[in-house]
Amino acid sequence: MTCAGVTWILGGGSGIGRGAAAALAASADVVIVSGRRRAELEETVAAVRRAGGKANSIPLDVSDADAVIAVAQGIEREHGAVRTLVYSAGTNVKNRFWADTTPEDYSRVLDINLTGAMRAVHAVLPGMRDARDGLVVLVSSWAGWRFAPGVGAGYSTSKTALGALAETINAQERSAGVRATHFCPGEVATEILDTRPDPPSAAERELMLTAEDVGEALRWIADLPSRVCVNEIVFTPTANTSYA
Repeated sequence: MTCAGVTWILGGGSGIGRGAAAALAASADVVIVSGRRRAELEETVAAVRRAGGKANSIPLDVSDADAVIAVAQGIEREHGAVRTLVYSAGTNVKNRFWADTTPEDYSRVLDINLTGAMRAVHAVLPGMRDARDGLVVLVSSWAGWRFAPGVGAGYSTSKTALGALAETINAQERSAGVRATHFCPGEVATEILDTRPDPPSAAERELMLTAEDVGEALRWIADLPSRVCVNEIVFTPTANTSYA
């Protein structure tokens, strides 16, 4: 395993972020989880420790640019440079169609899903450059790889743009040993499904990927040798309803 070092997961309080934290516990020196909800973050820390890893939580709102920088600097002072950044913070709104959405809804989704990712990457890049080793995983979506009409303008735009953001890292930071993955899972049974206008049933969720499935895929990427860059990965449940 080669994932040794500091892992920082934003959006680590639940869902894919929690699945990633538990999976990476086995190979990271320490997993730091950030998000807005302190109680949920502590549940993730407990999950990492049960898996045999070391973890701490630092509450953070990714829409606060100064706070993102401050948390990144605090992590580096206490633990060292971040080696693996997992940006899993994300949101959507129920009113996601042109007939009922607003510019404010659109801006909020973009700020959390896309601009927050840029803030986090910008904050950790100096340490990755100095170490000449860094992995950025931008948790996107099937909807960031192939257009999905039901997800709404804000979600579709932000998740698609994460692919371009990952490519800028790979094009511009490769000589510093930094690489990025546009990470595109299909439907995952997490709480963001409740933001759909018509949330899926329990039976439908049973057919979806789990946060643990996604965490294992992410750990595979993180454990690869630093000479390997997984530019993009797309995987779905076998019952992929995007084909319906």
